[in-house]
Amino acid sequence: MTTAPRISSIRTPWRAVSALFVLSGALFGVWASRIPSVTSGFGLEKSELGFLLLALAVGGLCAFAIAGQAADRFGAARVSRWIGLAYGALILLVPLAPNVATLAVFLFIFGALHGGIDVAMNTWATEVEREMGRPVMSSFHAMFSLGAGLGAGTGYIAGLLGLGFTAHVFIASGVLTSICLWFSLIPWTSARQSTDGKGPLFAWPKGALLWVALFAFCASVGEGGMIDWSALFLVETAGVDEGSAALGYTTFAIAMVITRLVGDAIIARIGAVMAGRISGCFAALGAFTAVFSTSFAMGLVGFALMGIGYAVVVPLAFSRAANEPGVAPGVALASVATLGYGGFLIGPPLAGFIADATSIRGSFVFFGCLALGFAALAGALRPEKNKAT
Repeated sequence: MTTAPRISSIRTPWRAVSALFVLSGALFGVWASRIPSVTSGFGLEKSELGFLLLALAVGGLCAFAIAGQAADRFGAARVSRWIGLAYGALILLVPLAPNVATLAVFLFIFGALHGGIDVAMNTWATEVEREMGRPVMSSFHAMFSLGAGLGAGTGYIAGLLGLGFTAHVFIASGVLTSICLWFSLIPWTSARQSTDGKGPLFAWPKGALLWVALFAFCASVGEGGMIDWSALFLVETAGVDEGSAALGYTTFAIAMVITRLVGDAIIARIGAVMAGRISGCFAALGAFTAVFSTSFAMGLVGFALMGIGYAVVVPLAFSRAANEPGVAPGVALASVATLGYGGFLIGPPLAGFIADATSIRGSFVFFGCLALGFAALAGALRPEKNKAT
C-alpha cells in the first residue's frame, strides 16, 4: 500500500505529483519553442526535422517498459524524481550540439527521459488518486499542459529579451527543475512489486488495453504534433514572426489547462465514453478550422478548439488502464503509453513527413482525421466488467 504524509505544509501529495507534470510539460515546451531556431540554425528541411523528431520519439518508446518496471520495483515516487533530475540536466546539452548527428543523439536521450517520467509520474498519480478517493487524473494532466504552455511562453519572452538558444534553455531549465523537484520532495512511500528485472523491453498493450491505447494514440499524435509544428504552421500560413508564432501553442495549452481543470467534473457527469466522443468532435473541428484559416486569429481559434478536444483523452485512457484487472499499474500504464504517448512522440515526425510530401496544412488534415478516429474508439473506455459479452 502507498503511504501518504500528514498534509501540513505547502508540499502536499497532489502538489508534489503536479510539480512533476509541470516540469515534464515545461521542458518539452521549452524545446518546442526553439524548434524554429534549430530549423534555421542547421538549415533543416521539413523531412530532416522529421527525422530528428523521430529520434526523440524512438527514445521515448524505448523507455516506457523500463520506466514502468522500475516504478513497480523501486517505487513510482522515487523513480519520478530521479528521471526528473536527469531530464532537467539533459536539455542543457541540446543547444550545445555541434552538428545534426550529435543533436539526434541528444534528442534520443531527451525523448527517453520524457517518456520515462511520463510513465513513472502517472503511476504515482494513480496512487495519489486512490489515496484521495476521488478523480483527479485530469487535474494532473492540466498541470502538464500548464507546464507546456509555460515552457513555450518562455520562448516568447526570450525572443522579446533577445536571449539566445543556450541562455534561454539554461535559465528556463535551471529555474523550472529546481522549483518543481523541491515541490516533489514529500515523504511518500510508493507500492512496490518484486521483479527479477527480466520483463519485456517493449511494452505492448493486450486485450482490452489495446483499444484503450489506440484511443489514446489517435489523440496523442495530434497533441504531440501541436507542440512541434504549431509555431511553424503559423509562420507559414499566417506570415507572423517566430515570437508571435510561439503564442499558437500557448493558446492551445491554455485551452487544455482550463478544460482539464473542469474535466473531472465533466467526466463524472456525462461518463467517460461520452466525454471521449465529444472530445474527438472538438479536436476535429479545431484541426479543420486551422486548415482553412486565412488569418493569425483564426488559426489561434482552431488551436484553442484542438486544445479543448485533446484535453481529457490521455487522462481518460490512463485512468482506465490503471484499473485493468490483474495487471500491475506500472505495467498497464507502460503498455498504454507505448501507443498513447508513443503517438505523442511519433506525431511530430509523422507530421513532418506529411508536410514535406504535401504542405503543413496537410499535416493538420491528418490530425483532424485521427480526431474522428478516437471519437469512434471512445467505447473502449467502458470498464471491463461493464462490457457486453
